[in-house]
Amino acid sequence: MYILINAFYLIAGYKWGDWRNWKQYYPTILFFILGDFLYNFLLYEESLWLFHDLILPNHTTITILAMVVVYTATVLIYVGRFPNGWKKRLLWFLLWTGIYLSAEYFNYKLGFITYHNGWNIWWSVLFTGIIFFILPVHHKRPLLAWIFSIIIIVSLLSIFNVEISELK
Repeated sequence: MYILINAFYLIAGYKWGDWRNWKQYYPTILFFILGDFLYNFLLYEESLWLFHDLILPNHTTITILAMVVVYTATVLIYVGRFPNGWKKRLLWFLLWTGIYLSAEYFNYKLGFITYHNGWNIWWSVLFTGIIFFILPVHHKRPLLAWIFSIIIIVSLLSIFNVEISELK
């Protein structure tokens, strides 16, 4: 399943991504990847969600593939084609949030993602909205995006009772 998703993003990124200006999106791509990396590192022992696949061997492989392919294509398309005007921006935001949540919903129903330690689809709705809000913020004002991100990370660690002392 995840190989198909990555193939879709690879094709979409190639076709609609702003590859001519990839260097200007590179910091935001790394920001997106680092966020997922931090989740996987900080919550290694108490994951909130885990990916499963028929072909790819484990969550780590699936996540690394997504970091390289899906996140790169997402930033190059979503941020690269971010429209002017609040109505168009809202529709663009809703489209991309809907794409990510639809994929997650189907993966959940098919057993390719499982939720743990209090996480559920509604947390994913909120978190996905945050992701698509913060990506264009990072592109234009990276320091502000980092401040938002730190607040969100600390809040989520608190909400899900992750003790700093319990981390490796």
